[in-house]
Amino acid sequence: QVQLVESGGNLVQAGGFLRLSCAASGSLFNFRAIGWYRQAPGKQRELVATFSTSDSTNFADSVKGRFTISRDHAKNTVYLQMNSLKPEDTAVYYCNGQPWYGDDSWGQGTQVTVSS
Repeated sequence: QVQLVESGGNLVQAGGFLRLSCAASGSLFNFRAIGWYRQAPGKQRELVATFSTSDSTNFADSVKGRFTISRDHAKNTVYLQMNSLKPEDTAVYYCNGQPWYGDDSWGQGTQVTVSS
């Protein structure tokens, strides 16, 4: 199973920006979909942004226009650029990969805290 490792989480003021990275131990082509989810305290994990087959992207309504997702196949890495951060973006952000066969891969998560 391909391992995923997130990095880039931090404490930032509202209106600021962060870039999260998700490094895969193997090729991103192992996944039919890969992207980011987040889980805030007391809430369910939710989709933030993903790439799926045919290179289409999907964003949560709450982050559209502020977050972008990109990937570098040479580095086996997916990025989440987060701009105009809000306190409600505070959460643990997880990288998720859905392989063509088998169970999903999840990273260990990286904490993003946005202060008001």
